[in-house]
This record gives sequence, C-alpha cells and structure tokens, in this order.
Amino acid sequence: MKRTITLLLLTFYCTIGSAQNNATDKKIAELLSKMTLEEKIGQMTQITLGTFEEKGKPGLSLAKLNEGIQKYYIGSVLNTPNRYSPDTKEWRQIMTTIHNANSKNRLPIPVLYGIDAIHGASYTMGATLFPQQIGMAATFNTEIVKKGAEISAYETRASSIPWVFSPDLDLPRNPAWSRIWESFGEDTYLTSRMGEAMVNGFEGGNIGSKYHVASCMKHFIGYGSTTTGKDRTPSIIPERVLRQFDLPIYEAAIKAGAKSVMISSGEINGTPVHASKYLITDVLKKELGFKGVVVTDWKDIIYLHTRHKVAETNREAVKIAVLAGVDMSMVPEDYSFCIDLLDLVNKGEIPMSRIDDAVSRILKMKIELNLFEGTVADPKQYPKFGSAEFINEAYNAAAESITLLRNKNAVLPLNKNEKILVTGPTANSMVALNGGWTYTWQGDKTDELVPDKLTILEAIQQKAGTSNVLYTKGADLALENEDEINKAVALAKDASKIILCLGEKNYTETPGDITSLYITAPQIKLALALVKLNKPIILVLNEGRPRLISDFEDKIDAIVQCYLPGNEGGRALAAILYGEVNPSGRLPYNYPRFPNSLEKYNRKYTESLADSEQNDDAKYQRSYNPQFEFGTGLSYTTFEYSNLKLDKTEVNSNDEIKVSVDVTNTGRMAGKESVLLYLSDLYASITPEVKALKRFEKIVLAPNETKTVQFTLNQKDLQFVNNDLKWISEKGTFKVQIGNQNKQFVLK
Repeated sequence: MKRTITLLLLTFYCTIGSAQNNATDKKIAELLSKMTLEEKIGQMTQITLGTFEEKGKPGLSLAKLNEGIQKYYIGSVLNTPNRYSPDTKEWRQIMTTIHNANSKNRLPIPVLYGIDAIHGASYTMGATLFPQQIGMAATFNTEIVKKGAEISAYETRASSIPWVFSPDLDLPRNPAWSRIWESFGEDTYLTSRMGEAMVNGFEGGNIGSKYHVASCMKHFIGYGSTTTGKDRTPSIIPERVLRQFDLPIYEAAIKAGAKSVMISSGEINGTPVHASKYLITDVLKKELGFKGVVVTDWKDIIYLHTRHKVAETNREAVKIAVLAGVDMSMVPEDYSFCIDLLDLVNKGEIPMSRIDDAVSRILKMKIELNLFEGTVADPKQYPKFGSAEFINEAYNAAAESITLLRNKNAVLPLNKNEKILVTGPTANSMVALNGGWTYTWQGDKTDELVPDKLTILEAIQQKAGTSNVLYTKGADLALENEDEINKAVALAKDASKIILCLGEKNYTETPGDITSLYITAPQIKLALALVKLNKPIILVLNEGRPRLISDFEDKIDAIVQCYLPGNEGGRALAAILYGEVNPSGRLPYNYPRFPNSLEKYNRKYTESLADSEQNDDAKYQRSYNPQFEFGTGLSYTTFEYSNLKLDKTEVNSNDEIKVSVDVTNTGRMAGKESVLLYLSDLYASITPEVKALKRFEKIVLAPNETKTVQFTLNQKDLQFVNNDLKWISEKGTFKVQIGNQNKQFVLK
C-alpha cells in the first residue's frame, strides 16, 4: 500500500512539474515572439548599480537609470551603491526605483538583480555573516554548509535580491592564490559535496520561494590553478587533469540544480575561457547538460581585447564570447556590449538562434524566480533577518570550523583565572576576522560598520575579565615597529601564557596577490622575540591562505587555525580557547612548510621520494613534509579507530563495496570527529595518487561512546581519466584507509 501511495505521489508531482515546464516554455516563446532585437540584447546585458549614480551624490540618477532601462532595455543589475552597503529598507527603495523605471517599458520584463553574497548577505547591513568558504570546508559538515546557505538566501531575499554569485567551486593548486579562502580547499570530493550542499541551501529545490535564491557556481573552469599563484594569470592544465579533478565539481553542482554559472576570468593552455566554445558550449552546455544562464565575470569580454589580446577590437571580443556560449555579459559600466552585439547580429555575424538561446535561458530563470510576480520584498515576511537564531547558527559554524593543529602538553584549554597576554596585529580587528567581500569589496570598513561584534581580544576579555587579559598590538602586518615588539615583550613578562594572533590584511582578487608565501616579516620578528621568553605560546592564525610559519613554529606550544571565521568568529575562538567548545575543524588543504614544497595531500608517489643527499637534516629527509597535512585537526578528547571491515575482498566491475569502522571517544570530554575515508589505487596505467578522499562523515561522541560509521563505495570511486579522456577502472588492488586502520580489496 505504501509503495502504491508513493508511486501515485511521484506521478502527481511529475505531472505538475511537466505542466509547469510547459507553461514556462510557452511564456518564453510568447515573450520572444514579441521582443525586438534590441530588447533581447538588453536581456543579455548586466550593468553595475554605480553606473546609475551621480558622482559624489547619494541615490540613483533617474536620467541615467532611464537610459539603461528604457533605451538599452538592460535585463540585469549587480553590485551595491558606490559608497556603502544598504540595509534591507534601502535595498527595497533601490529595487522599487528600478522596478518603477522598468514598468514604463513596452514589455516590462523584470530586472534580475545579482549580488556577491559570499559568506551571508554580506552586502546588507545587519545580515548574519558566516565563516568564509574555506572555513566552512573545515567543518567537514555538509549540514552546516547547507544551513548557512539557507540563511544567506533568506536574508538576501529579504534584501529584495534573488540571485547570488556563489558558491565558489574553484580548485586551487597554488596556496598563494588570493582567492583560496573563497574556495572549499584543494580536494575535489570535499569541494563537490560542499558545493552540492550550498546549492541545495540556496535554492531549496524551488527558487520561486520567497526564502530562496538562484545560485551561481563559479568560476568555470580552472580559475584557481594559475601557474604563478597570482590572480587572473594563465593556467596550464592538461585536459585529462581538468576532467578528473575540476569538472566533477561542476557536474555535482549542476546535478544539484544550480541555475547559473560564472565563467573564469583566466585562460587555460593559452585560450581564455570566455573565448572557448569547446569549454562553454561543447562541455558545459552539451556534455554536462547545463540548461541555466552563463554569465561573465567583471569586464571579461572587454578583457578579451584589452588584456588577453585575442580580439583586435571590443566588437570582435563580443563576437567571440557570444559565439562561445556566453549568455549574459557583466559589462558592467557602459553599453558597448549592446551596441556591438546589435551590429553583429544585424550584419549576420551572430545568428538569431544564438541570441534566442541566451535570452530563453535568462527568461527561464526570471520566471522560475517568480520575478514577474514582483521584485520587492515585503519586510513582514522576514522576521528572522539578523535574528539570534541565525547568529547562533553562524557561531556554531565558526566553532566547528576552527582547527586545532597543535596542543603540546595540553596547554589548551586555558584557565580563566590565569593572566595572559593577547598580542598580534589581528587580535583586535573585525576586518581580520571577516576578510574581503564584507560590506565592501575588500572588506576594509568592517570595524566601523559592526562595532557591536567582538574581536578576538574583546571575546577573550569577555570570557576571562579585563584584569586577567593584557594587550598590546605587538606588530603591524606590514610595517616594522620595534616599539610595539618591545611593548609586547615587556607585557609578556607579567603573563603566564601568550596568545599570539597573526595573519593577513583584508583582500580579495588581484589586490591580494603576494610575492612571498611567508607570513610577513614584522610578524615573524614579533614571534621570534616572544619565543625567547620561554613562556607557553598559543599561535592563533587568522588568515585566508596558509602563510608559512616555519621560521618559528617549532617553538610554539599550541597552534589554532581560525581562517576567516566571520562576525561570530571571535566569540567562537574564545569559547574554544577556554574549553567551553571542543574544537573539531580539519584542514581543507595541505599547510606547506617551505615555498618550494607545495605538494597536495593526494600527491603522486614520486613527490614522496627521499632526498637525503640534498639535505643532511634528518628532520627534512623527505620531499613531502608539509607543516600540517590536509585533514589534520585535533580535539581536547581522543578518538580511537578499530574494527575496519569491508563486505568484500574481491569485487567485479558492477559491485559496490560497503565499509564500516568503529570510532570510540577514549577521552573525558564529548567531542565531534570527522571520519575521513581515503582510497588508494596501488597500481595504474596513469600514475596513481598516494591517496584520495572518497567519503567523510562528522559524528558526535560522548566519553567512552562508540559508534559504527558506514560508507558505500561505488565503481566511480575506483575510476580515473585515462589518456583517451575516458573514465576507466583497471584490475588490481585498492587500499581503504580510515584513521590508522586500512584494508585492501581486489578489483577482478
């Protein structure tokens, strides 16, 4: 009976879905039949809001807005006012002004507004801000990531904005890259699962809901793999590698329902991605079956002419990109795209079929978002905006992301009655806790915009009392200041322990490019001065990428990586330092020791060869010797793995493999443990990885509690991409590793 009811419900919902699709297709066809070429091209055009402002004056210029909407029929707007991030009331005013201008058009197709909601509704004052993506990856908890995206969607919709340029699905290959903190780290499987969770949270299976938004996966493809580590510089990625490690991430997000994709600003093997019909049309749209909107990043069609030099004119750049498969151009500051595209179509250089395909995709997303029913949010429908409930979720996310990397002699947790020194340039800064894409592009105004939020120092003072907490800045991030170092050394003499807060300035994109991966010189000098005192030091790293600390790390007693944990990060860190929260984060990347040793955890065997003839120091007699490996993360309790079982020792090409392992909390404190399953293909015709993450699950265990964790591996987990660009598996032996346990099975 239950099966019958289930089949009837499935049939019912499939019928409804089919009817909705038919209605959508019919509406798109009707609109296309009525639209002029100019109106269609307008739908393909995205302009930044600042274009409609008068320089130095608040508010929008109606004359400039009317030019964009009523002369060029622009279909999309992005970004914030040039001077500030609005609150929800101001966002409603902006959207109302745009709606009123658009309503005067012959065909008032609603304007689609997009925003960089990177770690929450980060361009809306009062919104709930979560850890940046790299910290969310460190939770190894897809439910936290999904919940964070749901809250971000709710608060973005409360801002009358239906489209977010997130998640970032880039796979960084160089830790110096300035956008590594916007990614989920260096692993394909982890990024795929986190990306799925974020898409599901944003979209909720129904982007027409007033509490969900359309997501935009970015940046397709290879953007995070620049050979120099500098932003928007060339990548060299063999297609076999691209297909095995990068493409599956986007494939997973597409299957999850992502409605749009932003194209990489970079080039791969000499071809800018915006110029690649193969990657955008043949691979993304045809092979992966992506039916959504393909949008450029900032000015990237223009850059085909001015930067990449593959187009002699802007007109040629427009032609190349649109024929490659771009549906919407983030122009974003003029109407050159409209003018050039109109000329290209009128002269027969771009077929109308390509225009209609692009516009159909855009109209479909607008219909699915229910924008034809209204674009301005009703504030009464969003009572939870910025609520204590949402803030608590952000706090929990920060608490699960913070990663304990060392705890020598159990120096942590701290005692609230002991006197400590808090020092370092990131100790008293909300800018440092949040990083870029926070109220402004570079996140430089966060301290003044959220005075009620707690820095690391303030959160520690709240826990231990100001009388037990000494403070001095100790050093600047970039400028040498001997006086500050001397102050820190003097104060440290009166403290039992030192909390040393080091990290980076705020940045994203090209302004974050660096020439050295080492943490900055003033911070190294501060650390070296303090370690001479022979007092316990707790190093708190507050950074977007792993800056090298090998000049002094061996003299540090405890190391805590808090990444960019957001507005609630100071509170979460203090709770961990004082033992109120048991840390459970794990590194989503290898933390390198030296600038010329940047191997990933899933390295090849030849990257682990001994090189003792080059280096006599026994400590460094292997070329693979990261400071901390991917997946590293300690707890205040201890976990023991036992009884690893495989349901088969021999499998054929159709079998699944069921894996189970027992995990026991052998300590005295409840804790959360991320159980990571790695798989190794011991021999293969393409040199295999030493190990690759294939499954993970986060569990909670009380003291002395044991749980059995179960995983199922399928045939895709055993496969790799060969030189014919085909996914294959080969007969041979595979090893499963979970914790200190491992078992082998044979594929026959």
